Amino acid sequence: MRLSTVLLAAASLVSTVQGHWLGNIPHRGFAPFAGQANYPVFRNVKDYGARGDGVTDDTAAINAAINAGNPCNRGCTSTTMTPAVVYFPAGTYLISSSILPAYFTQLVGDASSPPTLKATANFAGFGLIDGNPYYTPVLNWKSVNVFFRSIRNFVLDTTAIPPATAATGIHWPTAQATSLQNIVFNMPATADVVHVGLFIEEGSGGLLVDLTFNGGATGASMGNQQFTARNLKFNNCKTAIIQIWNWGWTYHGLSINNCRVGIDISAGGSNNKLDVGSITVFDSSFTNVPVGILTAWTPNTNPDTAGSLVMENIALSNVPVAVQGPGSSTLLAGSAGSMTIAAWANGHNYAPNSAREFSGPITPNPRPATLLSNGRYYTRSKPQYENLPASSFLSVREAGAKGDAATDDTAALQRAIDTAVAQGKVLFLDYGLYRVTNTIRIPPGAKIVGESFPVILSSGAFFNDMNNPKPVVQVGTTSGQAGQVELSDFIVSTQGPQAGAICIQWNLATSGTPSGMWDVHVRIGGFTGTQQQVAQCLKTPGNPTVNPNCIVAYMAMHVTRQASNLYMENVWLWTADHDIDDAANTQITIYTGRGIYIESENGPFWLWGTGSEHHVLYQYQLANTKNIFMGQIQTETPYFQPTPNALVPFRPVASINDPDFTASCAGVQGNCAAAWGLRVINSRDILVYGAGLYSFFDNYSTACSTFSAGQTCQQRITSIEGSATNVNIYNLNTIGTREMLNRNGAQVAWFADNVNTFASNVAVYKSN
Repeated sequence: MRLSTVLLAAASLVSTVQGHWLGNIPHRGFAPFAGQANYPVFRNVKDYGARGDGVTDDTAAINAAINAGNPCNRGCTSTTMTPAVVYFPAGTYLISSSILPAYFTQLVGDASSPPTLKATANFAGFGLIDGNPYYTPVLNWKSVNVFFRSIRNFVLDTTAIPPATAATGIHWPTAQATSLQNIVFNMPATADVVHVGLFIEEGSGGLLVDLTFNGGATGASMGNQQFTARNLKFNNCKTAIIQIWNWGWTYHGLSINNCRVGIDISAGGSNNKLDVGSITVFDSSFTNVPVGILTAWTPNTNPDTAGSLVMENIALSNVPVAVQGPGSSTLLAGSAGSMTIAAWANGHNYAPNSAREFSGPITPNPRPATLLSNGRYYTRSKPQYENLPASSFLSVREAGAKGDAATDDTAALQRAIDTAVAQGKVLFLDYGLYRVTNTIRIPPGAKIVGESFPVILSSGAFFNDMNNPKPVVQVGTTSGQAGQVELSDFIVSTQGPQAGAICIQWNLATSGTPSGMWDVHVRIGGFTGTQQQVAQCLKTPGNPTVNPNCIVAYMAMHVTRQASNLYMENVWLWTADHDIDDAANTQITIYTGRGIYIESENGPFWLWGTGSEHHVLYQYQLANTKNIFMGQIQTETPYFQPTPNALVPFRPVASINDPDFTASCAGVQGNCAAAWGLRVINSRDILVYGAGLYSFFDNYSTACSTFSAGQTCQQRITSIEGSATNVNIYNLNTIGTREMLNRNGAQVAWFADNVNTFASNVAVYKSN
C-alpha cells in the first residue's frame, strides 16, 4: 500500500474519532414525566452559546444549558423527573461566577480531551462548580438526600484568582450514588495561597476517584458521614487533606507529594472532643511530606474511639514523622529515606490476644493474590470508551424501545442488547423508563452505558410470586457461563407489587480482566413511574399490617454459586425510605426481602464504595464464598422495623441461607429480629476496609439512635457464623445497635465500650 494511502486512512480514522463519542451521537433520551414533550435530556453547552475559547465569559451560557427545561434547582426538594446530561466539548471555558448544576444532573466533559473551567480574576461564588448552593443560611438541598449526581472529566483552574483571595474548585455536599471522577484542580502554589480544591461539609456519600490537586492551601477539605476516595493525587499543597468530621472514610491509592501535611484529622482536638470518627488508609504513598498524618488522638481521647486510624501498606519517602499527635508528639516515626508501614493502627482492637486500647503495629491482613494487582488491591475506573467513534454505539430507542414507563419494552430492549453484542457495539441506553414484563438477559460480550441513569423497570405478574422469584436483569443465562460484561450508569427497579423480583442476578464467570458494574444502582420505589409512592405506600407507624401492593422486590442482587471475577464500584442497592418526587420527601413503607447475596464458591469480588439499604432480612449476606474485598460499605435498617420485624413479610428460605431470627433470637433481649447489616456464613478471606452499619429508627422514631438513649434501635447488626476464617474488618462503625458484632451468636463488641462521635467504632477486628 502506498504511503499516501496509509496517511489518508489514518487521517480518516482520526476524523471519525475526533471529539468524544458522547458529543457526536444522536441523542434520543426521553423523560416521560418532565411535563414537556421535547424536554432536553442531553445538552451540549455550545448549543446554548458557550464558546470554550478561553476569552469569552461562558458562565451564563453554561447555566442556561443546565436550566433548560426548568429542572429541579433553587427551592426544589428533589426529583427524578428532569434528568440531564450537560456535555462540555474540549476547550477552555472562562467563568466569572459559579456553575450551578441542578438536581439529577450530570456534568460530563470530553473524556478524550477534558475541558478546562477557568475562573476569571474577579470570580464571585462559592466554588467554580457549586453542587449545593447556600441561597439562604442553609444548603439548597438537604445534603443527605442529594442522590444520583456526577461530575467527570474536567480541569478546574483558579490560578487567575489572587492567591490570598478565598476560592474553591468544587463545593460538593452530597449523598449516595454521587461521584467525582477524572478531575484536575489547578491552584496557585504560593506561600500566601488560601485556595481549596474540593470542599464538602455535610452529606452521606459517595465516591471520589481519579482526582489530582495541584497547589492550594488545601487539596480537599471534607466532612461527611462516609466516603470512598480512590486514586487521589496531591502535589505541592500546603495540606493535602483536612478531614473536618466523619464517621468513617476509606482512602486507597493516595499519592501525596511535596505537601507540608498529608492528612489532618486533628479537628476538635483543641477542646479534647474530636470530630473525626475514623479513617482507613491503604496502598498509598507519601513523598517529601514532613508530617504524614496529623492527629489529636491520645489514649484518653474524648469520645473513647474518636480519631481511629488504620493504615496498611503505606510507602514513605522522606517523611520524618509518619503520625504526629498533640503537642507535636511523634506517635509513629517516619524516615528521611524510604520505608513501608506494613500495618499500624490506633483505636480499639478486637484481634485475638490483643490489647483493647491500642496504638502501634498490627498484623497486616492476609491478602489473597487473586484480589491484587502489583501488590495492591485491584481497581479499575469506569470505562468511558473515549477511543471509540460514535459509530460504535447503538441506541436502544433507535432500536425501537420507548422508555415511557408504560409500553412493554421487553422485546425491543432484549433485541437491542443482542444486536449490540452481535455487532460488537456498545449499547447506549438513552434516558427513559423501560418497562419490562419478562427477564432481560445480558449475554457475554455486552457493554451497556446509560444516559443520566435510565431505568429498567420490571412490571406484572411474572415478577410477583414470592414463592417463584425471577430475575429482572440476568447477567449470563446460567451460573458459571463464561464471558466478560461492562455495565455503567443505569438503574434497575420495579413497578407496583413485585414480590418475586430479583433485580439483578449475576451468573457470569469471567477470566482475565474482571467484569464490571460502575454506577449501576438498584433503586426500588419512591419515584414517579414505580406506583410505589406516597399515594400507594404511605408509612403507617405503629401498624404492623403489610399492604400486599407494597411488597415490591424479593432481592436486590444475587451473585450465584459459579459466578466469579466481578468488580463493583459506586453501586447503591436502595429500597426507598421516602418519595423523592414528593415536595416534602414524605416517608413511605415498602418491603424488599434481601439486599445483596453472594454465594459464589470462588470469587474474587471487589466492592468499592457500595451501599445496601432498607431490605427486610439483610443488607449484605456472604455465604460459602471467598476472596471478597469490600471498601467502605454502608447500610441502613428498614425504618419500620420492628413493626413488623424481619420475619415479615418474607418467609426465611433455607436454600438461600436466609436468617431465621426465631431460633437465633431465642433468649436475646431487645429488638433482635431486625435486618442484619452484614452477615458472613462459612466464608473465608473476607476483607472489609471500612463499614458503616446504621440503624436510625424504631418504628419510624429516631429516639433510639443516640448514646443517651442506649442505642436501642436494634440489638445486633454484624454476624460472623460457622467456619468463617480470615474475616477481617477495619473501622467498623455502627449506630443504633447495642451488640456491634457477633461471632456464632456470641457478642464480640458492645456499643458502650466503643463510643465514637455519633457511631460506635471498632478500629480492628480479625476473626483469627
